[in-house]
Amino acid sequence: MNEETRKRSRVFSREFKEGAVRMVVGQGRKQSEVARDLGLNANVLSRWVLQYKADRQDAFPGKGKLKLEDERARKLENELKRVTMERDILQKAIGYFAERPR
Repeated sequence: MNEETRKRSRVFSREFKEGAVRMVVGQGRKQSEVARDLGLNANVLSRWVLQYKADRQDAFPGKGKLKLEDERARKLENELKRVTMERDILQKAIGYFAERPR
């Protein structure tokens, strides 16, 4: 993506996306019509509709925000790393003290 394209990229709030999707899903309007009325690319709106239908509650989490299940998995992975590191340190300490003459 070149710099000119990045400048034209727009960021839409979760509320905006949900409102646009509700026009299609809830009101039964055509995607092309809603996209044109809102000044969106039809492909963008189509992707939003698919995301919404796949997971209504966690659709459009935003940058830096994860779905609830993904956030839980990330926390568990971090805890596993910490516990593994602690275990390795304790194993080395046990080895050190076991070899040390008294």
